[in-house]
Amino acid sequence: MTEVFLHDLSRIVKAYDVRGVVPDEWDEPVARALGAAFARVVAAPTIVTAHDMRESSVPLARAFAEGAMSQGVDVVEAGLGSTDVLYFASGHLGLPGAMFTASHNPAQYNGIKMCRAGAAPIGQDSGLAEIRALAEEFLDHGVDPAGRPGEVTTTDVLSGYADYLRGLVDLTGIRPLTVVVDAGNGMGGHTVPTVFAGLPIRVIPMYFELDGTFPNHEANPLDPANLRDLQAAVRARGADAGLAFDGDADRCFVVDERGEPVSPSAVTALVATRELAKHPGSVILHNLITSRAVPEIVTEHGGVPVRTRVGHSFIKAEMARTGAVFGGEHSAHYYFRDFWRADTGMLAALHVLAALGEQAGPLSELTREYARYAGSGEINSTVDDQVSRTEKVEAAFADRATATDRMDGLTVDLADGSWFNLRPSNTEPLLRLNVEAPDTDRMAALRDEVLDLVRS
Repeated sequence: MTEVFLHDLSRIVKAYDVRGVVPDEWDEPVARALGAAFARVVAAPTIVTAHDMRESSVPLARAFAEGAMSQGVDVVEAGLGSTDVLYFASGHLGLPGAMFTASHNPAQYNGIKMCRAGAAPIGQDSGLAEIRALAEEFLDHGVDPAGRPGEVTTTDVLSGYADYLRGLVDLTGIRPLTVVVDAGNGMGGHTVPTVFAGLPIRVIPMYFELDGTFPNHEANPLDPANLRDLQAAVRARGADAGLAFDGDADRCFVVDERGEPVSPSAVTALVATRELAKHPGSVILHNLITSRAVPEIVTEHGGVPVRTRVGHSFIKAEMARTGAVFGGEHSAHYYFRDFWRADTGMLAALHVLAALGEQAGPLSELTREYARYAGSGEINSTVDDQVSRTEKVEAAFADRATATDRMDGLTVDLADGSWFNLRPSNTEPLLRLNVEAPDTDRMAALRDEVLDLVRS
């Protein structure tokens, strides 16, 4: 007789991580099964965990640890931390790791970001599908315990993380800066005080209280509405810059002294030039919807730009293949070879502040040279058929396109230097549009034309 699985984790096991509503979609028994499955798949004697400030994070992390220990695996609990603190722990200690966070999602969500030793990513094609299948089996049929249960110990890696980052970017000699930091009640409120301690930077904190209910605004700086408080504070306090972190503080968004957002593409280009100064001729990665200014600037500074698909698993795999020193995405994920090829918004922020403090001009002047084109930002459209809508757009531009590709969705280049990318969401019935052009008028016209085709 064929066995029928009672549990289906497909709703919470995504392309790169686990994510879902607690307790409706997953709970401690599921976390326990995932912990046992993770231990089996990574096949290491010890793992490390960390968690964010959400109310459900501690019980879920402890249940996961219980599952891993049932398989004879020891667990090192790093406690409260940002996702890049977990990556540091994985890299520094040489252990597979699991971070309990739902990043920028609302309070009722939680999730797990998993990695192998050295912060190597785990996605659907690199172990996550196997972890899901094993966890489903354990939930339905129970887990056979190992002969010797594992043990749990605790460690504090925050100071080591801060020291490591400050060793990669020297800010001791910069001019004094005043910086407003909006932690969004997320993990930036935990990490920023330690990382910035002793630097010539006066931090004006906003929403540093750890609160997983996010009482002030969503911890998602990609939404312009969540930057408004920071922008107003930068202008009111006459600050040199503003920083906004997402919930698990692995992404950082930058605001200049006027309160204007600095695009992640401009940050990517700025950090790339600094990395190329240290490592001449190196490879720099950028995903296909960052500004075309990024590869131009990388080439001008003697680097080798390499274009990738969107998503951290693709970036990290390509970094390993090419030996790239740095990679940046439009979503403010920044990856560093010197940080185990993992993403850390904190390190990118330190680079921006170092560049600002090493010269006398304002941040808007510094970043102007890195922002050459007008971009739309990412615009989502709910559609009934992603494939047919994309084909409709491709057909409409067939006679005008100078080039098209399907690396990730549809990218169309036009003769006037404009381009757009139309990309399907992996998890929702959405098409995501990014448009760039030499000026705002041409960008707006192209944006509206594509959106009319997608939405009509």
